[in-house]
Amino acid sequence: MDYTRALNDLYEERHRLGEVITNLESLLQRKQPPAVSRRGRKSMAASERQIVSERMRNYWAARRKRSACEAEA
Repeated sequence: MDYTRALNDLYEERHRLGEVITNLESLLQRKQPPAVSRRGRKSMAASERQIVSERMRNYWAARRKRSACEAEA
């Protein structure tokens, strides 16, 4: 058995398999649908949530106060 020839054959086969794998990967990448932009709300950082929370707390407090004043009148 000629080991050099066997090694050369294996190297050639590995090279061919590498090309086939590369071609298949490129086909898979082309078939994937384009990334769809997300619609809807954007995510908020913790600091932004804290600001919104404070603003809404003040808003609802003012509404309760107005509602109480209207109920008395």
